[in-house]
Amino acid sequence: MTTQTIADRRVLGRVSLRNVTLAHGGGGKAMKDLIDDVFIREFDDGSAPFLEDQARFDLASLALHGDRLAFTTDSYVVDPLFFPGSDIGKLAVFGTVNDLAVGGAIPLYLSCAVVIEEGLSVDVLRRVATSMAEAARSCGVTIVTGDTKVVQSGACDKLFITTTGIGVIPPEIDLRIDSIAPGDGLLVNGLLGDHGAAIMCARGDMALDSEIESDCAGLHELIRSLLAAAPGTRCIRDATRGGIATVLNEMAEASGVSIEIDEAATPLRAEVRGFCEILGLDPLYLANEGKIVIAVPEAEIAQALDALRAHPLGIGAALIGRAGNDKPGRVVMQTVFGGRRIVDMLVGEQLPRIC
Repeated sequence: MTTQTIADRRVLGRVSLRNVTLAHGGGGKAMKDLIDDVFIREFDDGSAPFLEDQARFDLASLALHGDRLAFTTDSYVVDPLFFPGSDIGKLAVFGTVNDLAVGGAIPLYLSCAVVIEEGLSVDVLRRVATSMAEAARSCGVTIVTGDTKVVQSGACDKLFITTTGIGVIPPEIDLRIDSIAPGDGLLVNGLLGDHGAAIMCARGDMALDSEIESDCAGLHELIRSLLAAAPGTRCIRDATRGGIATVLNEMAEASGVSIEIDEAATPLRAEVRGFCEILGLDPLYLANEGKIVIAVPEAEIAQALDALRAHPLGIGAALIGRAGNDKPGRVVMQTVFGGRRIVDMLVGEQLPRIC
């Protein structure tokens, strides 16, 4: 039996204007045409037989993947909408998929709600929707429901997106932020701070000879490989806003351990390190969109690193530190100069509107 899409069953509307108007959020034909032309054409894969006010799932099919439901939501307000290596559409899909995957869940379904500023180009909106659809297909997830709102010019900045994700956690997986023990290794899967640097460059805040691209990526397959190789993995967190410094502090506090990291072992691109020095920024607090911090028992560190490095998104994986029992809740760094400094949580905001 072939899957019948909405486009197979009825003629989809088309947008006749070049820019979004308030009428496109008014609930009438203009709104229907915008949703049909921009979103349904990209997102519809035949999994939703009709356009209901909610997505519907067969519980038996969900239970085939595991015994616990994972549920997450996030909003994306990045400025600019398009930046080296990615855009707000990919960011929304990959960010939500990663929030599910770091808990060990198999990502399955997404929702997409957009708040559009009056006057936004329809072509820009279509480009974002196309990017979201491509990212969703690459992750094996389906965008099954959503919402569209249009606000007056100046009430928001171009486009805000909220995505919610549903996944299922297999019964053998139990990743918990409070499970880290002294002696565990702290790993990352590659170069840090690229997303924050890419946003800064896209805004014209820094002129660099070589363009830094965002590390925005879906990490579900990398995490699946990691867990297969190192089933004793304690915890995985994605280091987005606040960078790895914030994640490490959250881990130390929740598990009641101390954490010490080695500055020399922390992987950073030379360009990122350079402009952080010029601007007085700490790269440990720069945002990432394709990097995770992983706590692994001592006995599984080697196989975890091997699994990460065997995947394209983990080639630069490194052991950056270990958990201890010196001063629970404290994170310190062994510097390249031989000293030690406390690494606190981010206070304030280094870069606004980064995701």
